[in-house]
Amino acid sequence: MLPRRPRDPLQAVRRRSQELKLQVDTLLSESQLKATLEPSKRQDVYQRCIQLKQAIDENKTTLQKLKKADEAAPVGNYDQRKAEEQSLLEKLTQQLQELAMAISKENMTRTGAHTEREEDADSTEDEQDEDENEEEDGDDDGDDGGDGDDDDKGEEDSEESDGEEEESEEEEEQQGEESLKQAANEEYIALGDFTAQQARDLTFKKGEILLIIEKKPDGWWIAKNAEGNEGLIPRTYLELCNKEKEEQEPSDQDSEEAVDVEDETADGAEAKPRTDSHWSAVRKAISEQINTVDVLATMGAIPAGFRPSTLAQLLEEGNRFRASSFLQPELTASQLAFRDLVWDAKSGTIRPRPSRVSLVLTLWSCKMIPHPGASVQVLSRHVRLCAFDGSKVLSNIHTVRATWQPKKPKTWAFSPQVTGILPCLLSGDCFIRSNSSSPDLGILFELGISYIRNSTGDRGELSCGWAFLKLFDASGAPIPARTYELFLNGGTPYEKGVEVDPSVSRRAHSSVFHQMLTMRRQPQLLVKLRSLNQRSRNILSFLPETLVGSMCCSHLLVFYRQILGDALLKDRTNSQNTELISHPMLASFPQLLEQPEVMDALRSSWAEKESTLKRSEKRDRELLKASFLLVYHDRVLPLLHSTLLPPFRWAEEETEAARWKIIADFLKQTQENQGALQALLSKDGVHEPFDLSEQAYDFLGAGRRSPS
Repeated sequence: MLPRRPRDPLQAVRRRSQELKLQVDTLLSESQLKATLEPSKRQDVYQRCIQLKQAIDENKTTLQKLKKADEAAPVGNYDQRKAEEQSLLEKLTQQLQELAMAISKENMTRTGAHTEREEDADSTEDEQDEDENEEEDGDDDGDDGGDGDDDDKGEEDSEESDGEEEESEEEEEQQGEESLKQAANEEYIALGDFTAQQARDLTFKKGEILLIIEKKPDGWWIAKNAEGNEGLIPRTYLELCNKEKEEQEPSDQDSEEAVDVEDETADGAEAKPRTDSHWSAVRKAISEQINTVDVLATMGAIPAGFRPSTLAQLLEEGNRFRASSFLQPELTASQLAFRDLVWDAKSGTIRPRPSRVSLVLTLWSCKMIPHPGASVQVLSRHVRLCAFDGSKVLSNIHTVRATWQPKKPKTWAFSPQVTGILPCLLSGDCFIRSNSSSPDLGILFELGISYIRNSTGDRGELSCGWAFLKLFDASGAPIPARTYELFLNGGTPYEKGVEVDPSVSRRAHSSVFHQMLTMRRQPQLLVKLRSLNQRSRNILSFLPETLVGSMCCSHLLVFYRQILGDALLKDRTNSQNTELISHPMLASFPQLLEQPEVMDALRSSWAEKESTLKRSEKRDRELLKASFLLVYHDRVLPLLHSTLLPPFRWAEEETEAARWKIIADFLKQTQENQGALQALLSKDGVHEPFDLSEQAYDFLGAGRRSPS
């Protein structure tokens, strides 16, 4: 097959421009009803407007750099075509700016926001003035004049209308005063130390009682301490004082059945009660680390929106959220049959399984991720992702490690496709399979760093932000396959309204263009959903109905599932026989999902073996499985039980380097000696004592129980 000719640069830009034009037209048509949209919908349209403008600017920059000499073939009227594309992009930019200004103006009319509100000395008076302006703006819509003189003239002309407005204003003022008094009566206790970062901030210590004067929607509240000093404080450091809290606090047994996240986050944000049992253990683990995070935040080493990693804590619970568990066969409720393994006598293998969600996504990059301070050494930057419905994790948790350049520490990158000797841990191409019927099914992304404190040597993992991509719209239709720019939220996935770095937006000006610049500085994750081609669809259909993993290893997982089907469905003489099965590959293969270097060894060894097979041999399923088993026994089993290979430890550079060297040396020696027999019999090769678990596969112990 001839290689595909690359698209000409100008043609690629023109195609991208048409895609952007279609998206802008769709957004403009949706925004025609913006007057009837809820505030959250208007905000969504506004954010999409900002994202599209960024994409247009990038395409415009690419267009400006193009030269006629870059084209692979002569292009007629090159300058004219380039000018037409420039004109189209300018037109799209103007349309988006007009839409953004219209939405911003509407939001300002509804909220009565002042452009210089943050510079006023008395925040309480600002709130009262804002309430008055809201009432005036609401009554003056459509008037030609809006200044104080016109209002006075209008009052003289219509005394009855003035009376109604004054009564309405008095009611608003009374409600505002009552609201402020109620807020002033609320006392909060500080959960950690906080040092003022700007002039108007208020420094406080852990355990200090603070009187809240005003609750701002951006998460920075105005508070007064015991000495009478006032200033801005982050709400995530506060917990409402309640003397009866200890008496009303549920027991440990009750907390596992229904856990209120608001008690844990103590940020004043509204959150639904969590009913999933695994969140109880995560809450306990996170609470044990919150003091360390408070210390780091107080030192300025991390932003206020960083938290202990939620998904990392779930992985530490045991095997429940690991891929090795989800790869195992799922038993029916009666445990007398397999729910997701069905034999197809016609094809002579297991039957493909459809799934509600079966797609491939590519992690492109992460932008504007805050970099920790010098007191924290970063050991790993990575993204953990899983199927999620807004309250519960519905799949295994898959991890992809990111790379970065010292010159751009805030930008993380991923390898779209991993080939050759590149580790699968860096592969940004991931598959997602889930059979959940939840209408809120989506993908949860959590950006994390593994770190070590230079002063104490303590290790940990922090979440640098999270994003949730819902896979179905309100009508139940799948979202389109395209690139998504996901803005990151701070805190945990069970907290709402927390920013990763509040200092970026807390001083934001109300100007539309200034807000656009502020949006550019917000942390975001770029992912691309891709439609499945026929080959990918065939591969994924043999995998479990619920599984998240790397595409570069998906064909190896299919071999395991097919060989597993042979052992459980075809080769067993009695389907009711529950004895152990003598099969080293079935017993040990799941370990590879927790040891990525050994998985890479198998991937490269199988690619080497596959390259020697003839085309007719590649179509023989039984020959392929037999060859795969030989490679596995020859290259993988000796490594898994070698005492020379250090145990796998996450984010330990020395251990990872040592494992890589030992694996590479073993593979080289095995290749030179045409097998692992010489290495196994060598006096230098020391292996662990033999254990029956290396040979026996217990499908009853390894199999997953069906929830129904």
